[in-house]
Amino acid sequence: MASGTRRRSDHHDDRLGHSTAPVTLLLHPVDTLFGMPSPAAVAAAVARNTRRLRTARGWSLDQLATRSGVSKGMLVHLEQARTNPSLGTLCKVAETLGVSLAGLVELHEAPVVRLVQPTEVVRLWGSEAGSFGDLLVGSDERDHLELWHWSIAPGDEHCSEPHAEGTREMVHVVAGALALEVDGTTHTVPRGGAALFHADRPHSYRNEGRSPAGLVLVVVQPAGDLEEWAAGGATEHPEPGDAGPDGPDGPERPAPPGSTP
Repeated sequence: MASGTRRRSDHHDDRLGHSTAPVTLLLHPVDTLFGMPSPAAVAAAVARNTRRLRTARGWSLDQLATRSGVSKGMLVHLEQARTNPSLGTLCKVAETLGVSLAGLVELHEAPVVRLVQPTEVVRLWGSEAGSFGDLLVGSDERDHLELWHWSIAPGDEHCSEPHAEGTREMVHVVAGALALEVDGTTHTVPRGGAALFHADRPHSYRNEGRSPAGLVLVVVQPAGDLEEWAAGGATEHPEPGDAGPDGPDGPERPAPPGSTP
């Protein structure tokens, strides 16, 4: 595709997250075949889980803010289910608390066998071009695992900064073709093909074709590396979209924190 026609859905600059674009898709009902959890249900789950995990560690909001690099104002609104944070913000909070993103947005207590109904799939990332990333299921036992369904619209791209050291991603292309860029090198993955790569370096998913690219993505994050990163803390700084309790786009909105993983 000629330069200038490529459309980048978002470029984030967080250390561990998948995106910093505010997850505005979940401000409205998601029109899918099966439907998805309501915005209020997802927001309440994130608020409940964040507060439970933070208090279990004996951390104040100030301490979580310092460790995660997410502003205290954003955390206050997140725990009150009153904010619309970016996917990058959610990832920072989850990694600092030592859980996967799936653990942070978990709607129910996980049983021995977890069956995820189509109505329980959470959309955590989307672009104006129609691309999306749905978190299907995840686990926090030993290594952190996440299973995703992605669709990248023609000409669209999802960029990611390096995740925690040791993080790996596996992607299987079920429709179209994928231009996978890792550490500056582009690899073409055709329909039916797959790739395994180290995601602790810059990477992106790009669709240079004329039809949507469908992906099944698995993220594996070693728990030990995440705990070491969280213990080290982080320098507090505002997130893009976190400029004060109301953010740069005006008053907070009653939206779920899910955008996407």
